[in-house]
Amino acid sequence: MNGPVITLAVAPELRLFVPAGHREDGPADLVTDGASTLGHVVESLGVPLTEVGRLVVDGRDTPVSHIPRAGEHVEVHGVERPQRVPGAPLRFLLDVHLGTLARRLRLLGVDTAYENEDIGDAALASLSARERRVLLSRDRGLLRRREIWAGAYVYSDRPDAQLHDVLDRFVPALTPWTRCTACNGPLVDADKDDVQEQLQQGTQRTYDVFARCTSCGRVYWRGAHHSRLEAIVRKAVRHMEQKESARSTM
Repeated sequence: MNGPVITLAVAPELRLFVPAGHREDGPADLVTDGASTLGHVVESLGVPLTEVGRLVVDGRDTPVSHIPRAGEHVEVHGVERPQRVPGAPLRFLLDVHLGTLARRLRLLGVDTAYENEDIGDAALASLSARERRVLLSRDRGLLRRREIWAGAYVYSDRPDAQLHDVLDRFVPALTPWTRCTACNGPLVDADKDDVQEQLQQGTQRTYDVFARCTSCGRVYWRGAHHSRLEAIVRKAVRHMEQKESARSTM
């Protein structure tokens, strides 16, 4: 049985989630069941609520718990950027498909937990809630789980774009070269004599400055790939500085 008909307008940045019939510029009619909440209606179109900002019904901000009535005009806005996450410090949890993004966030000193095995949606959601981490994923179904503490959809499949998207959205504090890219543990300066047993002879002869992870013991030095990592750090820091400069002049 058909229920109340509403008109629904979805923000341009959210239209990739919805069926083709709701991607046009203007509002489209939508038949509801008369019992589901507005949040459920939006999710039923494929839009994760993690990506939704204001819900405006007939010109008034409205909670996701509202049950739409016939003739109402609903506007679904994207989440406001930069997005403020309650509590501190800002920490992330990434699913198994975002390993490169996890390593880059750690490279920038951002507290980033990452599961390199598929532990299941329920376990990821529970971990997000238990450790109060923002869950980042490209899995829309995962982001719909009610138990996650906070979440965000990663829009691109390219690591460079993924990183800039997360930086733009959450504006985390960057402290490059302070975290282990393998386990997320803190790095501390290490004396060469203390780590030489973990080094190959060529490394012992060539390098003198080292850091060690206080969690897993991994040793770091400025090896052959350091210039590539430094370029990633430099680009990210410059990107954040430009964003901050733009905000301060608004």
